[in-house]
Amino acid sequence: MTLDERLWKTFNKALGQYQLIDEDDKILVGLSGGKDSLCLLEFVARRSKINVPHFTVEALHVRMDNIHYETDTTYLQSFCDRLGVPLHIVTTSFAATPNVSATTPDGSPSGKGKQKPACFLCSWQRRKQLFNVAQELGCTKIALGHHQDDIIHTALMNLTFQGQFSTMPAKLRMKKMPLTIIRPLCLCQEADIQQYAEEQHYEKQLKLCPYEKATNRTTAQTLFQQLEQLNPEVRYSIWHALEQEEKLVEY
Repeated sequence: MTLDERLWKTFNKALGQYQLIDEDDKILVGLSGGKDSLCLLEFVARRSKINVPHFTVEALHVRMDNIHYETDTTYLQSFCDRLGVPLHIVTTSFAATPNVSATTPDGSPSGKGKQKPACFLCSWQRRKQLFNVAQELGCTKIALGHHQDDIIHTALMNLTFQGQFSTMPAKLRMKKMPLTIIRPLCLCQEADIQQYAEEQHYEKQLKLCPYEKATNRTTAQTLFQQLEQLNPEVRYSIWHALEQEEKLVEY
């Protein structure tokens, strides 16, 4: 089985196992321009051509004025054109003030009055734009490019720093708006996506985020690598625990 076939099979397994796509869905894909979001958009667009179930796909790229990293939007446009997917581009920014972090994009509290790190504020604004555009377009779902490694790292990060066993679910139905977040790459491993991106000659981002190496997520990634040295099967042990505790689907 080729890498393309293996990833495609794993992608479709996730769609069925977690019931991620329904008939007549309109899906907005968050397209950052990194390897994960490019792979996600390619696979979702490919699946939409099968017509079972029937659904439509659009993409959104959010540019952040005050974080100095970027993706070539000309490349993203040509990538979407090749897939037959409409691309929307929104430019926004964030202010590093306590008030910005008073609520999360879905309206729930996030620690009013507390200073939040740049990564939180940037992510908050990007997610806010995704929600806004999705509702403007009449979308039913937002697809994000988090893979299995991301989900496991988040579980380790939350356990270590927050004292709770939780993660980014493969499927999350929002409580304050008629949208569902899905992560169709949830069963795919990052190493496979990385290799696939190289084989497909995906263009890399022009500038990387200046904060990406100084986060708790980086620490959790290192911890996971150490756990894999202790037990090469730890990935599946953690995933099984998340499934047993029903952390991968939230309604």
